[in-house]
Amino acid sequence: MSHRESADRDPGVAGDSIRAGHLLLTPLSVNDADEMVHVLGSQELYRFTGGAPPTLAELRARYARQVAGHSPDGRQEWRNWIIRCQPDGRAAGYVQATIDDGGSRAEIAWVVGTAWQGRGFASAAARALVGWLDARGLARIQAHVHPAHEASAAVARSAGLRPTGVLEDGELVWLRERRRPGQ
Repeated sequence: MSHRESADRDPGVAGDSIRAGHLLLTPLSVNDADEMVHVLGSQELYRFTGGAPPTLAELRARYARQVAGHSPDGRQEWRNWIIRCQPDGRAAGYVQATIDDGGSRAEIAWVVGTAWQGRGFASAAARALVGWLDARGLARIQAHVHPAHEASAAVARSAGLRPTGVLEDGELVWLRERRRPGQ
């Protein structure tokens, strides 16, 4: 299946594609691991988060869990998209949202491969993701950013999140809260 065909497939199970300027966020599939293993292959990506680049087998297993769309206990909804450059459809990274508290709160994250950094891809994708979550009526959107990761802080700020001053597991919590209708 081509990248263009995968972007146009029925979104019923995997979710909707999201346009973000010159990018297209396509719902994650297990087959994306073949391309994403290269995007995520630089040790530099793990400087602030720790860990190491995943192997293809590890990434396929991770994606198999994530495409389920929810945590094993059903309390969290998992939404994951591959960031694709247009018009060629090449993968550049991913964005994700973990939605809980009855659909009122989301934890978001983004990763852009080192070859695509510095082009505004993470900011455009994070803004599009926040817009998608806003359209679903989520009141609280947060992210965890390493205090020394200035580029990720700029992405969070661009997406409308603000630093809270709260550290959790060595990362600064960034937050955007809105009142829901009727509050």
